[in-house]
Amino acid sequence: MDAKVELQNYKKILDKELAGYFSQKLKEMRDFGTSAKGVVKSIREMVLAGGKRIRAAFMYWGYRAAGGREFEKIVEASMSIELTHIFLLIHDDIIDRDDFRHGIQAIHKKYEKLAQRFYKKTDPGHFGESMAIVAGDMAAAFGNEIIFNSRFAPENKQKALSKLQEIVVNTVSGEILDVILEAKGKAKENEVLEVHRNKTAKYTIEGPLQLGALLAGANEKVLKILSDYAVPVGIAFQIQDDILGVFGSEKKLGKPVCSDLREGKQTLLVVKALEFGSKSDKKVINNLLGKRNVNEKEIEAFRNVIQKTGSLLYSQNLAKKYVEKGKLAIEKSSFEKNTKDFLIGIADYIVNREV
Repeated sequence: MDAKVELQNYKKILDKELAGYFSQKLKEMRDFGTSAKGVVKSIREMVLAGGKRIRAAFMYWGYRAAGGREFEKIVEASMSIELTHIFLLIHDDIIDRDDFRHGIQAIHKKYEKLAQRFYKKTDPGHFGESMAIVAGDMAAAFGNEIIFNSRFAPENKQKALSKLQEIVVNTVSGEILDVILEAKGKAKENEVLEVHRNKTAKYTIEGPLQLGALLAGANEKVLKILSDYAVPVGIAFQIQDDILGVFGSEKKLGKPVCSDLREGKQTLLVVKALEFGSKSDKKVINNLLGKRNVNEKEIEAFRNVIQKTGSLLYSQNLAKKYVEKGKLAIEKSSFEKNTKDFLIGIADYIVNREV
């Protein structure tokens, strides 16, 4: 099995489901007024603009890992994690002051420009952020609603809804520490990895896998195996994401390269470069970290420091180590072959991917 191809195929299937979902949702909201429907259309635009649907795919394979076989039902239910994802992304774009997401204008920037044209008496920035916050809230409600209305046993839906709230709490906890570390301007490796564990691993991989498994009626043994796989692989996912954020292609990323640098984020690359680097290396990083208008020459200087200090190699090796640990949990499991193949294959893809 080619896990990357499976992921791409799942994306095609889910994108059709999502398009249908939004068409139906807009019909249901015909009495809500044009402004509310405009927000839903903005959410739809962001959802369908991009994304690998990796969380939804993990939800599907978690369901299969627990023995679930009603595939049409789980595909429908897996839309829930994508709406939850968009809710968190919309708010994250405000926190990170990102102008673009998936190659299109972030929702807070879209409404900021709308205010500049039509609402001259208001603060455009505040209006844009306010509208984006409520758009995120609406997307969160949709995510919960999808599981609530899914066609599974009531007791399984209740457990899944509880898990979805846990996922959000974990993610927000990671975001809180991430914001504080950025404000402090310094971090330790264990603090960065704690952010990765809560903000990415438990949100992107463990949570979705367990959501799907719970809808299939999974027992604690299955949930533990999924967790033993998901947490280390999820940490590796974020380490690789941070590497791509510095060395990847802006076209593939769908947002400006080195956005973490501009935001002053304490990534593992930054932390280890400051630990391993010379006085001049540290000066380069400290001068550029958090600089909003960093130019191409400065980005290249930052990249050179990350490479020559050994920070890049350290991060790559640590990601591989975490992936191998996660794969071992699946290799020792009694999951069906297709599930094993996908989870192992996607772990390898995560650490080797270019976007």
